[in-house]
Amino acid sequence: MVDYSKWKSIEVSDDEDETHPNIDTPSLFRWRHQARIERMEEQKKEREVIEKKKSETNKKINDLREKIKANQESKQDVGDLEKELNTLQLQAEKISKEFEDLEKKEKMAPWNIDTISKPGFAKTVINKEPQHSVKENLTEEEKEKRMKQFIKENEKDLKHFGMLRKYDDSRQYLKTHSHLVCENTANYLVIWCINLEMEEKHELMGHVAHQTICMQYILELAKQLDYDPRACVDAFFSKIQVAEVEYRQSFEDELTQFKERIRKRTAEKLEEALKEYEQEEKQKRLGPGGLDPEEVYNSLPEELQKCFDTRNIELLQETISKMDEEQAKYHIKRCVDSGLWVPDASKQQAGDGDDPEISGEEKASE
Repeated sequence: MVDYSKWKSIEVSDDEDETHPNIDTPSLFRWRHQARIERMEEQKKEREVIEKKKSETNKKINDLREKIKANQESKQDVGDLEKELNTLQLQAEKISKEFEDLEKKEKMAPWNIDTISKPGFAKTVINKEPQHSVKENLTEEEKEKRMKQFIKENEKDLKHFGMLRKYDDSRQYLKTHSHLVCENTANYLVIWCINLEMEEKHELMGHVAHQTICMQYILELAKQLDYDPRACVDAFFSKIQVAEVEYRQSFEDELTQFKERIRKRTAEKLEEALKEYEQEEKQKRLGPGGLDPEEVYNSLPEELQKCFDTRNIELLQETISKMDEEQAKYHIKRCVDSGLWVPDASKQQAGDGDDPEISGEEKASE
C-alpha cells in the first residue's frame, strides 16, 4: 500500500508558487489509504467466516455420509438422514457461491500482491535490477524546498501529463520523462485538483484527478513489487488497459471517491478563507480599546441604540442620565473602546457639520 500518512493537512493559497512549500500535501491520500485498509480488513474477515462455514459444513456432510453408510449396513432406516444430507449439500452449494462472489470482489480490489500475480502480469518483463533511491531523513523545511524546486523545474511537463487523455499517450510520456514518476508529481497533481475546483473548473479537475489516480497506482505498484516506480509504468498501463470489467469499475470507484474528497476539501478551504476574511474585516473595525463596534452596538439596550442611530447627543445624555450609574459607565466605556463614542471629538473636529461625539462606526451594523 502507498503510505499516505504524511499527507495530513493540505494548505493551499491562491499563489501556487508560494503555497507548495507551505503544504503538508498528502492529506487526501491518507483518506484513500484508510478506506483501503478498512476494505482489506472486511474482506479478510469475510473470507475467514466463509472458510469456517465451508469447513464445518463439509465435516458435517462427511460425518453424515459415514452414519448413513453404517445404518445401511445394519439395515436401519436412513430416510431422515438422507433428508438432512440433502439440506447440508444445499448449504454447501450456497457457501461455494458466496466463496466465488468473494473471489470476484477480491479481483476488484486495488493493487495487491495477489492481483499483480494474475496471468495478465505474467509477461511483464523488467530487464534490469531497478536502482532504488536512497531514503533520506529530510526535515519538513528541506522537503518543502525540494518540492518547490521540483515544481519550478518541471511544472510545464507536469501540466502536460495532467492534460493527457489516452493511456497510451500517458505511458509514452512517462517513459520519455521518467523523472516525473515520483511522489512529487502525485503531490502536485493533488494540489492542482484543489486549485481547479476552487476556480470552479470542475470538468478539468475531474480529468486531472484521473491522471492523479494513475500516478498513485504506479507508486503503489512499485511499493508492492519493491521496484523503482519508473520500472512499473508499463506494468500499470498494461494492467489497466486489459483489466476485467470488475477491476476497471474498481478503478473508477477509486476515482469517484477521490474527486468527492477534493470537492469536500475545497469547500472546507473556501469556508476557512471566508472566516479568515471576516476575521480580517473585524480586526479593521476594532476600536482603540480593541472592541468590535458592531458587536458593542448589538449589545446595547434598545434606547441607547436609538441614540446612535439618530446621532442625537441630547437624547444620548438624557438616556444615560436615566440609567443606573454602573450600567451607564459599563456601556459608555465599551462604546469608547469600540470607537462608537469618541471623547473630546468636538475639540478634534471643530467646525464639522455633524455632531462629532458619536462615531459613524455603528452604521456597520446596518
